[in-house]
Amino acid sequence: MKVVIAALSAPPHLNGVSRHAIGLARALLSSRAVTKVHFLAGAWQKAMFQVAFDSMDARFHPHWMPLQDANFSRLFWYFHELPHIASQLEADVVHLTFPAPIAAHAFRCPVALTLHDLYPFEIPENFGLCKSALARWTVRQCIRRVDAITCVSMSTRAQLERWFPAAVGKTTIVPNVVDPIPVKETECRCEMLDEQSFILCVAQHRPNKNVPLAIRIFERLVQDEVLPPRARLLVVGIPGPETKKIQAQILDARLSGRVYLSSGLQDAELQWCYRNCAVLLAPSQTEGFGLPVAEGMLAGCRIVCSDIPAFREIGGDGCRFVAWEGSLVDSYAATIREVLTLPRPPARELTQLSSVSVGRRYLDVYENLFCSPTSGFDKLSQPERVHENVNPLDSRST
Repeated sequence: MKVVIAALSAPPHLNGVSRHAIGLARALLSSRAVTKVHFLAGAWQKAMFQVAFDSMDARFHPHWMPLQDANFSRLFWYFHELPHIASQLEADVVHLTFPAPIAAHAFRCPVALTLHDLYPFEIPENFGLCKSALARWTVRQCIRRVDAITCVSMSTRAQLERWFPAAVGKTTIVPNVVDPIPVKETECRCEMLDEQSFILCVAQHRPNKNVPLAIRIFERLVQDEVLPPRARLLVVGIPGPETKKIQAQILDARLSGRVYLSSGLQDAELQWCYRNCAVLLAPSQTEGFGLPVAEGMLAGCRIVCSDIPAFREIGGDGCRFVAWEGSLVDSYAATIREVLTLPRPPARELTQLSSVSVGRRYLDVYENLFCSPTSGFDKLSQPERVHENVNPLDSRST
């Protein structure tokens, strides 16, 4: 089976979607039923992805698209160019790592979509007025035209059922891959941080992540002398709509030397942070999956997080949950004060999120597509080749 993973997106630094794309590739390559994985991403993403791809085997083929890094260029690429590239690569399946516009009947093989969340509908302020309208149109169009949808969690599927009940029949829950990463701590230490003296918050600068709340919680802990004098708050996540607000809040609270914003940590550095933080703080209002919570459990973190369905689904008894009621700053500060008196928990094994386990689920999704009497796709038939001078892939890959 030949699978094309479409992972072309805007951010040049790792985020939840790009981590999902890496995990998807690893999951598929865990099975010998997959003979080739073609990974399509933007040229501006090459440095970010190549670090993660050092250990991939010979079946993995990355291609870097030299597009202009602009919304229109990326939307046009998905709508017009991706079908031609998939035909040239004789893809058996195309897998979109997030909703993107696709032309009706443009693909000669099934198209699967990973749905992480329904933020454009649930919390449109994540995007702003114009971008949220475009995002809603893209999600509607993509959900309607893909052949299969893999939701990363039960909570995401519940949101899909709320907003798109007609699409539930082509939906399967397949979680993100969260494999433990062995790291030699002496090689990837974050120099500005001391062990066990910092609170870690892994969050993009978007309203649903509640980074301003995390800063207010840290400020309270400092004022109450719950944390040592050298304590820091490290926020790891790419900039977004809340960045200016977050920066202003740090200045107003006079925490410039104590709150660090970072968007360029490599996996090894992030793993060091998980393994050495005093507490992992996740005060999100809503989430589709809860990747930091899963990664924190694998690393043996003390975890304090909001009591929302996605975190409950992943965290179980491995987290301390804070309900969305009363004074959130007081509730979080009291809970963190309590967990700091406890030893670090042992690292968890999350076998249901391993590459092998998730890979089997994806293969089941693909095979069901081929076997469906209504799909119109035959796994054994070869996709029609496009003319050589139409969007030649060789000119777009290295």
